[in-house]
Amino acid sequence: LATENEQYLSELSGHAGCFKETRIVEFIFLLSEKWHLDQSARYQAVEILERFMLKQVEQMCKSFKENTEQGQGSSWSSSKDQIYDTFVLRLVSCVQLASKLSLRYNIVKSETALKFLQSLKYSYTKQELLESELAVLNTLHFQINMSTPLTYVELLLEVLGHNGCLLPTKPLHQMCIQLLDFSYLTRDAIYDTLLKIAIENSTPSKLQVAKFLTVKEDSMLLAVGIISTSVFILNPGHWKQVVEHLNCITAITSQSISEFSYAVLKHIMGSSTP
Repeated sequence: LATENEQYLSELSGHAGCFKETRIVEFIFLLSEKWHLDQSARYQAVEILERFMLKQVEQMCKSFKENTEQGQGSSWSSSKDQIYDTFVLRLVSCVQLASKLSLRYNIVKSETALKFLQSLKYSYTKQELLESELAVLNTLHFQINMSTPLTYVELLLEVLGHNGCLLPTKPLHQMCIQLLDFSYLTRDAIYDTLLKIAIENSTPSKLQVAKFLTVKEDSMLLAVGIISTSVFILNPGHWKQVVEHLNCITAITSQSISEFSYAVLKHIMGSSTP
């Protein structure tokens, strides 16, 4: 997982995270809840949509540039309109695809997806729905079974248990999921706080914000931060020991783990009290 995480960060798009805006994540979470999908499916849907949309926009930009150089093609505004017009359809397709990767096999059928889209006054056909799924798969070269932050959290919890960290497994896992949801929904606020702590300045420059992107997209850091915060809430007496263990397992410094926990707790509490 560490290798996979490093590989992803090394190839990171400069626009990574653009499609993890709170309203989009909330839409996916509520839709996953409506369709009774498990936690892993909703995180997977967010990640699939994010990576698909970035690829789609990049391809459209490239195509538009090539057509402009050749003196042909449609205007950029029509390309943008195409993205806007199909966005909800693509989002639903990403949730459908995520449901097919779920261990519980609670697959969202075409009829269910169409009924939902019709409730939003969209008039797509079953064929268009299937073509939308295929468009996502083709754009991502069928590589949609990517690890989510939940994968990292669950594996690290297993390693902690194997290493002799005696923690209440079920409550800790449930707390981690709640905090992971929270971190997805308040992503920008948490990482904004973390950036200000890192640079010791309340007004980061554009360059500092750009360089911080790899921190925002680091699934291993997010996972250790979520576990650390969960332990702090449930078993504060074990917190230092767990942070030390997480540092040994991942090589992420204890200070970085503590700062992440502080940023999450600050936004849970709604105050800056340490």
